[in-house]
Amino acid sequence: MNILVVGSGGREHAMAWKVAQSRLCTGLFVAPGNAGTPGTRVPLQATDVDGIVAFCQTESIELVIIGPETALEAGLADALTAAGVKAFGPTKAAAQLESSKAWAREFCERHGILGPRSASFEDIAEARAWASDFGAPVVVKADGLAAGKGVILPADAAATTAAITTLLASHGRIVIEERLCGEEVSIFGITDGRTVFAMPAAQDHKRIGEGDKGPNTGGMGAYAPAPVCPPALTEQIRVEVLQRAVDGMAAEGVPFVGVLFAGIMLTDDGPRVIEFNARFGDPETQALLPLMETDLVEVALACCVGRLAETPLRFRDDVAVTVVLAAPGYPAYPEIGAVIKDLGLVNETHQPPGANDHASGALVFQAGTERNGDEIVTAGGRVLSVTGVGRDVATARAMAFARANQIDFAGKQMRRDIAWRAIARTAGGYAESGVDIDAGHETVDRMKAAVQATYNSAVVAGVGSFGGVLDLAELKRYDHPVLVASNDGVGTKVMVGVAANNVAGLGADLVNHCINDILVQNARPIAFLDYVAAAKLEPVKIAAVVSSMADACGAVGCVLLGGETAEMPGVYHDGHLDVAGTIIGLADRN
Repeated sequence: MNILVVGSGGREHAMAWKVAQSRLCTGLFVAPGNAGTPGTRVPLQATDVDGIVAFCQTESIELVIIGPETALEAGLADALTAAGVKAFGPTKAAAQLESSKAWAREFCERHGILGPRSASFEDIAEARAWASDFGAPVVVKADGLAAGKGVILPADAAATTAAITTLLASHGRIVIEERLCGEEVSIFGITDGRTVFAMPAAQDHKRIGEGDKGPNTGGMGAYAPAPVCPPALTEQIRVEVLQRAVDGMAAEGVPFVGVLFAGIMLTDDGPRVIEFNARFGDPETQALLPLMETDLVEVALACCVGRLAETPLRFRDDVAVTVVLAAPGYPAYPEIGAVIKDLGLVNETHQPPGANDHASGALVFQAGTERNGDEIVTAGGRVLSVTGVGRDVATARAMAFARANQIDFAGKQMRRDIAWRAIARTAGGYAESGVDIDAGHETVDRMKAAVQATYNSAVVAGVGSFGGVLDLAELKRYDHPVLVASNDGVGTKVMVGVAANNVAGLGADLVNHCINDILVQNARPIAFLDYVAAAKLEPVKIAAVVSSMADACGAVGCVLLGGETAEMPGVYHDGHLDVAGTIIGLADRN
C-alpha cells in the first residue's frame, strides 16, 4: 500500500525509516520531511489538513502515520477518517490530553489517575495567590502546546511570579502544579482505543546543558530501556495509567487511537503522571523504534481497525542511546544555514544487526536539515539525532558518541552526559548504594535562595564551591583580632521534630545554640556552616531546616556560608535525620 508519514523532525525520519522496512509498504511519502527522510517528499506542512487530504486522495494513500502534535490539534486524523483514509493518530478531541494541560488534569481527576496537586488560571493575581498559599515549590506550565518549552521550574517566589507572568502573557492560560520529587521516565502506549501495549521505558534529557542545567528544550537525548523502570513497573504504569486513560476516554465517548505518552515521575509514593502526550515523543522515538521488532505498519493498521490485541509488540533485548546535535543558539534563537560536514550518505540510517548477534551499530536520523545544492545545511534547532544500538548501555552510548563526534557543523551543541543515570546504576557507587544524587541536587536548589539571602560583600564564594570563602578585611577594625569557633548539634530534639513532622525550627535552634556558644567569649558571629544527614534526603524537609538556619543567621547579620547534605541509607533510621553546625565569630583579644 501507499503510506504517508506526516512531519519533518527526527521522530518522523525514524518513523519513515521503520515504515520503509515493512513488507506492506510499496510507496512511501513524507510531508514535508527533511533532507534525510526516505521516500518521496511532499511539499505540504503538517497542519495543511485540506492539502494532505487532497494529496491522499490523488495518490491513493491508504494509511497516514501522524507525527507532530500540531497536526493532531488541527484535526488531521478527523479529516482523513472522514475521507476514508486510515489515520494512525487520535482525533482532535482525544488529543486534548496533550493540547490542554488543564483539561488533562481534570480528566485524570475524573478517572482516578494520580498526579500532582494543581490548578489552572487565566488571571495573574489569582495564580500568584494560589502559588503563594501553596507553600511549596511548584511547576508553571503553559496550558496549550509549546513544543516542549512551555514548562518552567522556578527556584523561588520571585521566579514563580516571573514564570506566571511570562507564560500567561504568551499563552493566556496556565497550570500550576506541585513539584514532585523523583526520577522521570517516558512510557509510550500503543492503543486501538481498547487494548494498550506499552513500549520499554525511556528517559529523556530535556535541559540544554550537561548536568541537567539551563533552559528546557524539545529534548537533547534519550535512551531505552531505562533501568529505573523495569518491566514489572512498566506493566504497573500500563495498567494504572495508560489503560485507565484509554478506558476513560472511551467512556466519555472520545476513543483514543494511536500513541499515548505518559510522562511519569517515580515518587516515593509510587508513579505519578506529570503530563500526557498524544503521539510519539522526540527524541525517545529515535531510541525506541530501532529496538522494535514488530512491523510498525502492521501495528498501525491493527490500531485503525480495532484489532491490536492480535498484534503483540516485540522488542529486541538490546539498549539504544540517542544523542541530539543542536544548532548554536538553540533553544531560544537557533542559527541555521551551516554546512554539515562528515554526515555521510543522506540515507545512512540502516537496520541495526539482528536481535541475536548483539553486534553494535549507529543510526543517523535527520531533523532540522535541508539541501543547498550538493550540501546539507542546518535548518532548525535540533539538527540531527544519532542513535547507538548495543548489548548494554555503555556499548550503545559509545557507538552513539563515536558517530556524533564525526559529524560537524559550526556551533554544534551536544550533551555528553546522555544516559548518565543508567551508567551510574551499572557502575555502582551512589546509585547502587541507594543514594539519590538527584535529590541532593534538588535539595541544594531549594535552599540556595534562602542561603544566598544572608550573603554580604565579604562573601567571595559560597554554596556549591566545596568550601565557603570569606573576605576578612573586617579584621582590620580590631586591635588584636581573634577567631572564635564552635560546633554544636540539637541532640534528641531532632526526634521530637521528626515525630511531630515539624523540623524547620531545628535549624533556627541550632544556629542560636552556636551563637550562644561564642557569645560567652564576647565574639560576634560572622559565618555559619551547616551539616544535615539523613537515611534518605527529602528535599522539601531538608530545605525547610536550612532555610530556618538562614532566617536565624540573617536576624543577627551572620552569613550562612555553606554546608553539607549527606544521604546515608543504613546509617540512619528511615525518616530520621541529624543536624549540626559550625560557627565562626570575631572578638578583640582583650
